[in-house]
Amino acid sequence: MTTAIIPLSAIPEVRPGDDLAALIVSAINQARVGLKAGDIVVMCQKVVSKAENRIVKLDDVEPSARALEFASEYDKDPALVEVALSEATEVLRMGDGHLITRTGKGWIAANSGIDRSNQSARGTVTLLPTDPDASARAIHSRLREHFGVELAVVITDTFGRPWRLGQVDFALGAAGMEVLHDHQGEMDRGGRPLEHTVIAVADQVAAAAGMAMGKSAGVPVVIVRGASYRAGEDEAAALVRPAENDLFK
Repeated sequence: MTTAIIPLSAIPEVRPGDDLAALIVSAINQARVGLKAGDIVVMCQKVVSKAENRIVKLDDVEPSARALEFASEYDKDPALVEVALSEATEVLRMGDGHLITRTGKGWIAANSGIDRSNQSARGTVTLLPTDPDASARAIHSRLREHFGVELAVVITDTFGRPWRLGQVDFALGAAGMEVLHDHQGEMDRGGRPLEHTVIAVADQVAAAAGMAMGKSAGVPVVIVRGASYRAGEDEAAALVRPAENDLFK
């Protein structure tokens, strides 16, 4: 089957308290594409964060001495620095104008993943969802109930990567699928056993969907149709490398 990425452009500006699952159902109906068994509904974290009111007004933030010092040295917004520090469970790098933190379920991101782009109100930022896997499960349940098919849901965000320039979309939350495919012990085409091949399928889906969502296209949700994945109950948190195996820290 050919894999297709179907953009859902009829999602309105999402605001705190909105029923995101209902908005997605409406957009699917307006696009007249339905949902088929095996579809993956992929959405950017920003619409999830907005619906869950993970929004901060920078004018309401009182920067700490640590935030003020860093902001002054590197010409940063002290309120933004303070929010990033508040969201961090661990500060990995704080120098040369860079603030790299561990946040949420172990994600490593610049500024704790705080996003200033495409905000509905000036002077506001969105934070990462508190529990993207729980958010994905809730939306997955609603869509499966409404359309009566087995599907998967992935919530994405754009992160940098060790040793690579540029950014790419990663899976922050997932439901209805195995996020990793372990091929160890299987044979390659030459009859040799695979020893270390574990594919991050949810991240592959996120990256593919990111091609259609873009940063200014106004497409926060897409359907990935025809992709190969295994149904399951994994969480995207399983994609985070355990600290004891972290070679980049």
